[in-house]
Amino acid sequence: MPAPPRAARNADAGATVGFEAQLWATADALRNNMDAAEYKHVVLGLIFLKYISDAFAERHAQLEAERAQGADPEDPDEYRRDAIFWVPPEARWPHLKAQAKQPGIGRLVDDAMAGIERDNPALKGVLPKDYARPALDKARLGQLIDLISNIRVGDAASRAK
Repeated sequence: MPAPPRAARNADAGATVGFEAQLWATADALRNNMDAAEYKHVVLGLIFLKYISDAFAERHAQLEAERAQGADPEDPDEYRRDAIFWVPPEARWPHLKAQAKQPGIGRLVDDAMAGIERDNPALKGVLPKDYARPALDKARLGQLIDLISNIRVGDAASRAK
């Protein structure tokens, strides 16, 4: 049996993941200001941060619901037990999104990445921490954070895709 036409294969892939349009929009937001090799690191770093923050938030809500049974939503071991990265308060996506339009957003993202590495030794030295550099337009970085905020990537439903 012949393979389905390319358009049909691409439509299937889009239905599986579901955030291609937002991903292209994030790339477009930075494309005019920097080289593609550079902006991919900016975008992918933020998407990873959103991913682990979404997974963390979902588990945090579960632990809140289980608080009466002794669960502690602020205990990093509660997350590690389920192979979820601990995300310190300053690195949680809602905090960054609330600060996205502030001129110091680059430093906040760098601090978030450093905090995640500090609290998750497996990530030590892996995450990008150059969002505060002068060449990165902070208004565009804020736009990028707003765009990525619309992408669900780390919750159970998104991870299952």
